[in-house]
Amino acid sequence: MTEKRDGKRQTGSLAERLVADTERLREQASRLEPGAEREALLNKAHRNKMAADINACLTSPGRKFPA
Repeated sequence: MTEKRDGKRQTGSLAERLVADTERLREQASRLEPGAEREALLNKAHRNKMAADINACLTSPGRKFPA
């Protein structure tokens, strides 16, 4: 089964979108009382930050990885 794409193009790079989403999630979390929903937002923001860091490592020229 083949699904068609909707043809939308991403407006920014992956890194830009991850940073923007991280900031949005942290802002939302700051408006919530401590609890499960706030922790879930902060965890997702943390995962986005880690993904941005990994992306930066993978896309940086001349970066050497440990063997």
